[in-house]
Amino acid sequence: MALKVPKSSYPQLFKEGYKNLQGIEEAVLKNIQAIHELSEIVRTSFGPNGRNKMVINHLEKLFVTNDAATIIRELEVVHPAAKLLVMASQQQEQEVGDGTNFVIIFAGELLQRAEYLLRMGLHPSEIVQGYELASVKALEILEGLSVDSVKDIRLKGELEKSIKTSIASKQYGYEDLLSDLVIEATLLVLPKNPQNFNVDSIRIVKILGSNIHESRVVKGMVFGREPEGIVNQASKSKIAIFTCPLDLTQTETKGTVLIHNANEMLNFTKGEEQQIEKILKEFEDAGIKVVVTGSSVGELALHYLNRYNIMVVKVLSKFDLRRLCRVVGASALARLGVPTAEEMGYCDIVETVEIGGDRVTVFRQEDESSRTATIIIRGATQNTLDDVERAIDDGVNNIKAITRDPRLVPGAGATEIELAKQLTSYGEKTPGINQHSIKAFSQALEVFPRTLAEDVGLDTTEILSKLYSAHHEPANECETDGDKSGVRIGVDIENYDIVDVTKLPNPVLDGLLTKHWAIKFATDAALTVLRIDQIIMSKPAGGPKPPQQNANWDED
Repeated sequence: MALKVPKSSYPQLFKEGYKNLQGIEEAVLKNIQAIHELSEIVRTSFGPNGRNKMVINHLEKLFVTNDAATIIRELEVVHPAAKLLVMASQQQEQEVGDGTNFVIIFAGELLQRAEYLLRMGLHPSEIVQGYELASVKALEILEGLSVDSVKDIRLKGELEKSIKTSIASKQYGYEDLLSDLVIEATLLVLPKNPQNFNVDSIRIVKILGSNIHESRVVKGMVFGREPEGIVNQASKSKIAIFTCPLDLTQTETKGTVLIHNANEMLNFTKGEEQQIEKILKEFEDAGIKVVVTGSSVGELALHYLNRYNIMVVKVLSKFDLRRLCRVVGASALARLGVPTAEEMGYCDIVETVEIGGDRVTVFRQEDESSRTATIIIRGATQNTLDDVERAIDDGVNNIKAITRDPRLVPGAGATEIELAKQLTSYGEKTPGINQHSIKAFSQALEVFPRTLAEDVGLDTTEILSKLYSAHHEPANECETDGDKSGVRIGVDIENYDIVDVTKLPNPVLDGLLTKHWAIKFATDAALTVLRIDQIIMSKPAGGPKPPQQNANWDED
C-alpha cells in the first residue's frame, strides 16, 4: 500500500490558473528574499553619505533622491510580501513623517536573520515568539536611553538640536541653512499651545534660479503666479474666494437663437454684459478688493474686474485654495455671487513681488502670529529643489513629533548599538529556544552603524567592535548622568572613527518617538511575513495579451 497519495489525485479546490505556494522553502524564504532585495535598494541611501537613486516612474518623470519614502512610492512594488513592508513604511510616514528608511532596513534585516534561524531548524512560530519578546524589551530599553530633550520649543537653540540630524541625513552640508529656515517659519506659525502645531501651516514654494543660499521665509502665503488683471496690489482688503469660474455659466443644453437684424444682435450681447456687470458691481459695493478663483476667469469678467479696480488671483490647486481660506478666514463658494460678511475673508496685504525674474503673489497678515508661513527655496535644477523640499518636510515633521514627545536619543548608530548590547544580555538570561531569536533581533540592529560606516568606506568589523567596546566600558564617574556616558558613542563620519555624538559641534540626536514607532512598525511587518506559510494567487483578470509587433518585420 502506498504511503502517500499522488498529488494529481487530490480534489481540485481552485480554478485553472491558480498558483499555490506553501511550506518554508516556497513561501517564507521566497518572501524573505524579495524583501531583502527591497531593503537593499534603500539601505545604501541611509544616512548623510547615502547614495542617490535615479528612479523613472511610469509617467517617465525622473527622480534623483536618497529619500526612502519617495523611492518606495515611485518604484511601484508588486510583490505581495514586499508590499506589506511598503505599507509599514507609509504608516511610519503618516505617523511621524520621518524614519521610513529605518523601517524598511530594519524589517529586511530581521527577516535576513530569521532566514538563518529557519535554515538552522527553528520553526517560524518560535522565531515570531522570540521577536515579540525582543521588540517589547527593546521599546522598554529605548525609554531609558534619552540623553536630552527639547525644554522650550520657542527657543531656536532647542529646536535646532531636534531637527538638524534629520535634515543632515538628506542634505548634508546644508543642515545649518535649512534648519534656520524651518525654525524661522515654525516660530511664525507656532500656536499658543504647541501641541496644536499643524505641519500644513508651513508651505514650500520652489522657484528655479539662483542658489540655495537665496532661499528665504515669507510670512503668509505665496503663489507662484501673478494676478490675472492689471491690479497687482491691495491692502486691508476684503477677499472673496470661489471654486467656480468667474464667468457666466453655460447652459447644459444647446439652443438656437434666431436673430433678424443688427439691433437684435446688439441687444443679445448687451444682456450678457449687463448681467455680469451687475454681479461685479455688487462686489465693489460690498468693499471686496480681491477675488480668488480656483478655475478660469472669463474675458468679460476680467474687463469689469479691472474697471472696478478689483485684484483677481487664480489658484488652481484645491489644497492651496483650502489653505488660503484658513489664512484669510473665508469660505470657498461654489456659485458666483456676493458673499455674506461671514463668507468673506480679510487680508492686510496682497501684493505681487518679483523673485528671481518670476512674479509671485503674496498674501500677508501683519499681526504677530501668522496662520501660514512660506519657505521659498531657490536652486539650479528641479531635482535639487525637490530634494531640498523633502529635507525641509522631514524637519517640519520632526518639530511636530517633538511637540508630542520632547525626548531625544543619541544618533549615528549609538542608540542601536546600545539596544543591541542590552538585548544580547537579555537574550542570554532568557531560558529556552527564544534566546536565539532575541539574539538575532539584537544582531539585526547592527545594520545601522554598519551601513553608516560602509557609506564612508570604513572597515565595518573594526567600527562595530570599537562601538561595542565603548558601550561596554563602565560609566565615567565625572559624567553628570553617570550610566549614560557609553550610550552616546556613535559613528563619526567626518573623522572616520567613533565619537561621543552629543559633544560634536552639531550634536547628532534623533527623536525618541521616531525610533519608537520605527521599531514597532518594522517588527510588526517582519512578524506578519514570518507568519505566512502559504501563498495562494488567483489567475489575473483579462484574456491573453495581444501579439507584439515584430521589430524586424521587414527583414527577410
